[in-house]
Amino acid sequence: MKPVAPHPPRIDNALSDQSDKSRTIVHLLRHGEVHNPTGVLYGRLPNFGLSQLGHEQAAKVGAALAGHDVRLIVASPLQRAQETAAPVAAEHGLSINTDADLIEAANSFEGLKVAAGDGALRNPRYWWRLRNPFKPSWGEPFSEIAVRMAGAIEKARLAGAGHEIVLVSHQLPVWTARLSSEGKRLWHDPRKRQCSLASLTSLVFIGDELVDIVYSEPAGTSDPRKTGA
Repeated sequence: MKPVAPHPPRIDNALSDQSDKSRTIVHLLRHGEVHNPTGVLYGRLPNFGLSQLGHEQAAKVGAALAGHDVRLIVASPLQRAQETAAPVAAEHGLSINTDADLIEAANSFEGLKVAAGDGALRNPRYWWRLRNPFKPSWGEPFSEIAVRMAGAIEKARLAGAGHEIVLVSHQLPVWTARLSSEGKRLWHDPRKRQCSLASLTSLVFIGDELVDIVYSEPAGTSDPRKTGA
């Protein structure tokens, strides 16, 4: 795939045009806000579902995609992703498929508080984990995330060729997939990720060629410095 630069935040009207049967759109949907009263990095831990706001955000995405030609919905196995997929699935009368390739990135700080200036990051015993931010040394390598996300996208594109597919994943996997699709370096400043809660990063293919990336926020903007995994 040749690198493609994204459009400004919006849902492009062209995405709902169903006349071009060679076009396939793979929507990468980040899950909604998670109920996390203790403020830990939950990562792949079980039993972290959506908050009330998260359910409202998921419903807004379902409504935004109501007029689209969605034929397949695939979600990460984690609860928050499955719950975010539910309104979209209900809107189109589809079941939710699960793909482990869409799961959150592995992280050695899982279960700890890691906000800047707080928690584990203030404890010298953990500093060795931060030795290589380019890989990163504290978790699953960006390159491995990019490969598994590319695999999930390709499986979905082939299965839903000529239609629209929704893949529900997590902030870092979605952002890494976008950087890879744009031909950019995978190492980045997490505070500058353009991947709000319940946002859509839509990959537009003509045949097997990626021709466009459209980013939109049907549930509104969220601060990447405050929303967690």
